[in-house]
Amino acid sequence: MTHTYNVTGMTCTGCEAKVKHLLSQVDGVQTVDIDLTNGDTSITMSKHVDTLTLKNALKDHAKYQLNEKDVQMPKVSPVLFEEDQKSWIETYRPILLVFGYITGITLLVQVTNNSFLWMQWMNHFMAGFFLVFSFFKLLNLTGFAESYAMYDIIAKRWSGYGYLYAFIELGLGIAYLTGFNPIVTNAVTLVVMSISIVGVLQSVLNNQKIKCACLGAVFNLPMSTITIIEDALMIGMSALMLINMI
Repeated sequence: MTHTYNVTGMTCTGCEAKVKHLLSQVDGVQTVDIDLTNGDTSITMSKHVDTLTLKNALKDHAKYQLNEKDVQMPKVSPVLFEEDQKSWIETYRPILLVFGYITGITLLVQVTNNSFLWMQWMNHFMAGFFLVFSFFKLLNLTGFAESYAMYDIIAKRWSGYGYLYAFIELGLGIAYLTGFNPIVTNAVTLVVMSISIVGVLQSVLNNQKIKCACLGAVFNLPMSTITIIEDALMIGMSALMLINMI
């Protein structure tokens, strides 16, 4: 059966993802569907779960308060993620535009050279990648950290890593831009992105319908193979540059 509750304190899609994740961990809960505009939360259960148990699931996050609405509905199919109602282009337009923008600008830089310098182009591309992506994360750092904790293997265990990760990306962007110690910069990138891709792969392979935190909490992007490609691209580029330097 499905019961409807009201959850207050959610201000962004990151909050929505956090509440959905916490409630989904409760024994007996099958699906959690949230309407962020009014806080209405529909929970489908395989067995009865009392309200106190649901409240306890949110107790470590005091700003989220769950209350009964005393509405019971017949079991319905879970609401599909927003990506299912949009075309592929519409869903991923923000990240495609970002990649197109970075690629175009870095290629223009190479136009001024007498020959195309692959290593220099990759260095510029990675500088743009990390600077732009960290910018979107920093626009709503808390929202990003909460979304990131839904799937990253470190952030799941230590919530502070989500906050730190945004600044790691910013630091890497600055390092690539200024040419700071290329071997160290690429080695750090290789390690950080290799760790990041593990949680992404787990989520995609398990068909989890969760939000991708790559562009922070600004855009509502679903986790997908696009996220895998994004991380794999950074891993590949940093590895190639390391091999070229050693």
